[in-house]
Amino acid sequence: MTNEDKDHLDQLLKNQTIELTRHVTAISENFDLKIGLIADGQVILRREMHEIRDELKQDITHLDFKIDTVNNHLSGRIDQLDSKIDSVEDSLSQKIDAIAIDIKAHRADTEAHGGIYRVKES
Repeated sequence: MTNEDKDHLDQLLKNQTIELTRHVTAISENFDLKIGLIADGQVILRREMHEIRDELKQDITHLDFKIDTVNNHLSGRIDQLDSKIDSVEDSLSQKIDAIAIDIKAHRADTEAHGGIYRVKES
């Protein structure tokens, strides 16, 4: 191999190295661009997730308020129904007592007639 051949091979190797360096640089820049796009996408997704979280917190707070309002309203209604039931129970108890007194008086009157009407107890 002559010096000329060696110089030619050295020149070819340098050209290939330069070409390879250009390709690696282009690939590296392309890769960096894609990594940047992925990072930007992650930032956008994170921002959207924070917005969704904030909206959910607001919705939950609003639902808690509605539930408390309904609970307070129903508690009042339940208390009203309890007082009405107590009043009805008292009224029914008085009516039952009055009926018992009427039946007792009727029985006493029936037994007073002697042989005509008889109430037999077992």
